Amino acid sequence: MVHILGVLLPDKQLVKFALTHFYGIGRETASRICARMQIHDTCKVRDLSANQITSITAFLSSPATAPLLQRYSLAAPDHVPPRFTDPIPSEEATPTDAPQKLSIGDRLRSIKIESELRREVRENIAHQRNIGSYVGRRHAMGLPVRGQNTQTNARTARKLNKVERYA
Repeated sequence: MVHILGVLLPDKQLVKFALTHFYGIGRETASRICARMQIHDTCKVRDLSANQITSITAFLSSPATAPLLQRYSLAAPDHVPPRFTDPIPSEEATPTDAPQKLSIGDRLRSIKIESELRREVRENIAHQRNIGSYVGRRHAMGLPVRGQNTQTNARTARKLNKVERYA
């Protein structure tokens, strides 16, 4: 069993599914993280090296400061590779006003997981309650928020939407 940031990851599980144990990481994000860390799809947690575990931990602890992967562009079919005698093109010759696409790494830079995401969700619910919206009132009463049936199956919602009213 591997502990990463306080979350226990099972040894026999694939890495892309084990990462979903983190609050805020789904299957798509987990597969993107594996691609970023260059971890194969069929790699299990027990097969991870110490360097890979360290890199996953470093990325998940602060994704905004993690270095981006190098992007290699595909060459055109008529591309002739430069010879060693050709001069190196200067950085000024590259167009800087070309639109930048968001790479996988850029989308992963803004993820929030575990306590940071829980705090944000809690603040959003508190904001809804403070402005007196319909959703906020439903949260305060412990009723279903998203239009579910309340006559027969609201028991789970009453249990999950409990918020301390005298805070």
